[in-house]
Amino acid sequence: MSILITIVHVVACIILILVVLLQAGKGANMGAAFGGSSQTVFGSSGPGTFLGKMTTAVAIIFMLTSLSLSYSVSRRGSSLMEGAAKPVAQKTAPAPNPAALPAPAASPVPQAPVPAAAPQTAK
Repeated sequence: MSILITIVHVVACIILILVVLLQAGKGANMGAAFGGSSQTVFGSSGPGTFLGKMTTAVAIIFMLTSLSLSYSVSRRGSSLMEGAAKPVAQKTAPAPNPAALPAPAASPVPQAPVPAAAPQTAK
């Protein structure tokens, strides 16, 4: 049943997008004044009422399928994240015993010579 509702939901979504895109905007009459063709395909009342009613009907179907799908998912209690791996608590490594560490070798480190200061000249 859920698969059927999902299919109807996707089809209603596509139809709703197409019907909204087919509707003429507010400035459509201005385009018809400059040689635009007459839109008598939808009858003498024009596309406004037919497309408006169709938009309303498809929007109601879309909302009902959305509500029914969300209700069915909430009743099942399933989730997209249900199969996700749970975070594992990280174990902290014990701090090393400083007495057990070997002492660093006492090798002499050569030091870089300190450059002599340059004499300053008066101007």
